[in-house]
Amino acid sequence: MALEGRERRRARIRNKISGSEDRPRLSVFRSAKHIYAQVVDDTKGSTLASASTLSRDLKGTLEADSKTEAAKKVGALIAKMCLERKVERVVFDRNGFLYHGRIKALADAAREAGLDF
Repeated sequence: MALEGRERRRARIRNKISGSEDRPRLSVFRSAKHIYAQVVDDTKGSTLASASTLSRDLKGTLEADSKTEAAKKVGALIAKMCLERKVERVVFDRNGFLYHGRIKALADAAREAGLDF
């Protein structure tokens, strides 16, 4: 079965990038209501950190925010979690989504909070 749209872009991106121990992969997924980010070490197959609009740390603070503002908060939270775990450099995986809107807002917030990618 042929892949379509986002799945084709996702496969093309994943052929080029991979997370390692010194530079794990920051993977982003966007649904209609929420946004999810996780930092993955592909050599070990383990998730180092994860955050989303459903995270306990953000649970009560997102009601009045737009989805883009929520994405910024998730980006700042994932960067904070990474820096606590001594991860400063990552590879950004947009997961087949176009780099604008909520994906760009999350990436910019993570950069501003101290992640290097």
